[in-house]
Amino acid sequence: MQAIMLLLILLALAGCSKDINTVARVELERFMGDWYVIAILPNPIEKNAVNGIESYTLNKDGSIDVIYKFRKGKPDGKEKIMRPRGKVFNKVTNAEWRIQLFKPFWSKYLIVYLDEEYRYTAIGIPSRKFVWIMSRTPEMPAEEYAKILKKLAEDGYNTQKIVKMPQKW
Repeated sequence: MQAIMLLLILLALAGCSKDINTVARVELERFMGDWYVIAILPNPIEKNAVNGIESYTLNKDGSIDVIYKFRKGKPDGKEKIMRPRGKVFNKVTNAEWRIQLFKPFWSKYLIVYLDEEYRYTAIGIPSRKFVWIMSRTPEMPAEEYAKILKKLAEDGYNTQKIVKMPQKW
């Protein structure tokens, strides 16, 4: 019986995905502001999205105001605006947040990549079903994009499914 239990435990552990490592530390004040969405894992909400910009504002109480805007289909398409609530969950690293898009549910947001100059970032979730690659400008150098894709692949994201979001201003 113990052998069967051990086998079941080992099989369960083999099916578990490895943890995603966040960046070591995020200076929240530097991270705040506008981020252009360069690429995403496709999802129903952002289907055919263009000109995505995610904006973060740190409030005095430590909460984070998030505004995510994009256009549907084309640069002059219908504008979609989402205003989820955010909060820092891991206050040691500031790299793990909780975002509330729909009440009462909070989702884990993990800052998995951030360059030293705070120009480029990638944010994902533990299930690896969503990821956003973002830049402070509407463009990202190819070598930086490749570096981020490599990191995401190492973390178990299916980078073959990541698509670029047009930034046509």
